[in-house]
Amino acid sequence: MAQDQNLDLVEISPTASPPVCRVIDYSKFKYEQKKKTRELKAKQTKVVIKEIRFGPNTDDHDFAFKLKHAQEFLKEGAKIKAYVHFVGRSIVFKERGEILLLKFAQALEDLGKVEQLPKLEGKRMFLYLAPKVIAPPKKVAPKEADKAKPADKAKAADKAASADKAAPADQAAPKEKEVMEAKPADNAAE
Repeated sequence: MAQDQNLDLVEISPTASPPVCRVIDYSKFKYEQKKKTRELKAKQTKVVIKEIRFGPNTDDHDFAFKLKHAQEFLKEGAKIKAYVHFVGRSIVFKERGEILLLKFAQALEDLGKVEQLPKLEGKRMFLYLAPKVIAPPKKVAPKEADKAKPADKAKAADKAASADKAAPADQAAPKEKEVMEAKPADNAAE
């Protein structure tokens, strides 16, 4: 059958009983598979990790400078790996490093969330931050927006009608008088 149609006989699942085969154009099948994998790769988000290095004796100005860079990285959607590198005998000041990293995390708490609290590994103390995911506001499609407008108008008309019903009798009476007074004038004109 495959030769008659100038197509290929492809075994889809050889382990099935009986094996499943299809008569298809194999080159076209391979092309479509590659196309699907390319689309999946395009949709994937690549996680970028930016590193920010501190020393245990980092001053306020340097801290603010690095904090500004970290804010930009989080706004771009990158993760942050902040660490304090202890050189030589500065390992004695572990507490300073931990305080510095916690202060850093607290300063970025509106833009990012802490994935891992400060942890000492060798001569470095690490802190991992990830950007907070903010859901984009849902946009109303133009067709739905047009449909919503007449419904809103109908609701407004219903509210106006109910307001007229709820109005005191004194207010409703003048409207009726105005209508009655207008009718004789129309009859006189004829």
